[in-house]
Amino acid sequence: MPRRSRWMDRLTAAAIRGVWDWARVRGRVTAVNPGRYRFAHLGPGAALSFPLGALYNEQYMAIGEGTLVGEGVSLAVGWPGEDFGEEIVLRIGRGCSIGRGSHIVAHLRVDIGDDVFFGPYVYITDQNHGYTALDTPIGRQDPEDKPVTIGDGCWLGVGSVILPGTTLGRNVAVAAGAVVRGSFPDHCLIGGVPARILRRHQDEDGWRSNL
Repeated sequence: MPRRSRWMDRLTAAAIRGVWDWARVRGRVTAVNPGRYRFAHLGPGAALSFPLGALYNEQYMAIGEGTLVGEGVSLAVGWPGEDFGEEIVLRIGRGCSIGRGSHIVAHLRVDIGDDVFFGPYVYITDQNHGYTALDTPIGRQDPEDKPVTIGDGCWLGVGSVILPGTTLGRNVAVAAGAVVRGSFPDHCLIGGVPARILRRHQDEDGWRSNL
């Protein structure tokens, strides 16, 4: 390759990286610079990274102080344009970290506590499609909504899926790739498909394995 072409390639690459870095900083959504978005609450120090995934009906979302939302994260309440009145349908607490590429889809209520950490590509939803009408495509059947609650201090491993009706206590660790439905107590490790308790903490005996 001629020297001039190599020089132009390096210059072009540097320019592209510079523009992308500038966009990542300037494109963040924060309480100080929310752009066109109008959250029910977006706490001081909270930031949604650029580029965003899908983000709609943010007026029914509350995001706490210091929470960081990674690149490509999708946050959705209901369907675009759906009216929930004065309700907050998706609540994310203080000091959380939502890993890149994660999806949170709320139709009834998703409540995430303080200091909850997501690995990348976590999926949370409070709605499932029905499947019992044999002559109707599943995607057209009436859905079923059940609230989801994630307690303070939880860790959700990469690629984990949190299904409708799930309640996690405080400081629950969810293994990578787990598919979670049901209620789980404080201070336990869960994993598998479907997820079950692998280890739990008991006051008298400390940690106990369920394997």
